[in-house]
Amino acid sequence: MQEQLGDFLGQYHVVLQALFGTLFTWFVTAAGAAMVFFTARFNQKLLDGMLGLSAGVMIAASYWSLLAPAIEMSDGAWFPAAAGFLAGGFCLYLVDKILPHLHLGLDISEAEGVKTSWQRSVLLVSAITLHNIPEGLAVGVAFGAAANAATPELARSLMLGGIALAIGIGIQNFPEGLAVSMPLRREGMGRFKAFMYGQASGMVEPMAGVLGAWAVLAMTPILPYALAFAAGAMIFVVVEELVPESQRNGYGDFATAGTLMGFTIMMVLDVALG
Repeated sequence: MQEQLGDFLGQYHVVLQALFGTLFTWFVTAAGAAMVFFTARFNQKLLDGMLGLSAGVMIAASYWSLLAPAIEMSDGAWFPAAAGFLAGGFCLYLVDKILPHLHLGLDISEAEGVKTSWQRSVLLVSAITLHNIPEGLAVGVAFGAAANAATPELARSLMLGGIALAIGIGIQNFPEGLAVSMPLRREGMGRFKAFMYGQASGMVEPMAGVLGAWAVLAMTPILPYALAFAAGAMIFVVVEELVPESQRNGYGDFATAGTLMGFTIMMVLDVALG
């Protein structure tokens, strides 16, 4: 299977590879949001477990698909990975403080970022969009890394790693689309409108993916920093948002089990494909 995927994507320019990968992750976000057409409610325990799974996938992806290749490309030097990782976290911290957004399950009075008159629905989409920017960037940078590999063997390995990353992020995007559309439906919004808001949170991923792939192609020396930057941004999202959200409703043990499962799934994907 991985050989077929590698052969298919290998025909295309790396920016198109990144676009295909992130269009897939957007599609899975939309699939999660589409659950609103079948039910107006979703089991909170299961949703918390899926958010925990998302956290596990992102933690594993940050190391296996991003930090480890960054260190390898730096010939074992620690500085590019450390500097890029901290820069990514700090950048997301700044965005978190500026971009108006609202975490799941909170009252609109608890919205973060600069003060705004945005509606609750827009603030919820904004919060999930904040998750998706580093995810799309990570996929784009991962595919871009393959184009800058020193050998064809390494290039193929990195491309398959990018495929694994796109699949892993796609898996964890399902609950993110669901987590936007379901609350909006419960608050009385129409099914189609709730779906559109839910899938809209994933629209940023193809844009971020293409930007990430283009950046590392245009500025090859920044590649290790770019890989680590994406990892730092993803870890910030996990610690700042996904873990607290998954633990908020009294299903902490189940959410933690989901995190362990997500980490295992992403690790297996990355080792098997990359």
